[in-house]
Amino acid sequence: MSAQRLAPLILSDDEFAELQSLTMRRKTAQALALRARFVLACAEGGQNNEVAAKLGLERRTVGKWRQRFVKQRVAGCTTSRVRGAAHHDDVRIEAVIVRTLESCPENATHWSSRSMAKASGLSVSTVQRIWRAFGLQPHRLATFKLSTDPNFVAKVRDLVGLYPSELLSWF
Repeated sequence: MSAQRLAPLILSDDEFAELQSLTMRRKTAQALALRARFVLACAEGGQNNEVAAKLGLERRTVGKWRQRFVKQRVAGCTTSRVRGAAHHDDVRIEAVIVRTLESCPENATHWSSRSMAKASGLSVSTVQRIWRAFGLQPHRLATFKLSTDPNFVAKVRDLVGLYPSELLSWF
């Protein structure tokens, strides 16, 4: 019984260049670089079994990302939603930042990640990632300063919008 041959995956010059760039850049996330390698190997005429063997992966994994690329092109490689992964929108991130900067918890001098997590309904690690991303350190009284800029919240909103959705998906 012969295996079903998949139609060749054809890349435009721009897609090829972008995928090549993703595999070669040092700062590309490894998962994204691997997806780019899948697609490039498939575009060279490789079938899912061959590409999986070459890259040391499951055939299903290669098939999944091949289909995703066919439907969404390069954008399909750059976004990955893990089932059950928490995704918090800009409004919730902004609310944590504003609350951190503009208020204190009851009976305390500053927010801790645990108290903020309890107050905001987010996990402790999510609060810590938000604070780290924006350089907030409310526990360091000597270095922590509240912004007096009246446009600070708007600037934070603009800054959050600059982050790729893949980065924000871990909030």
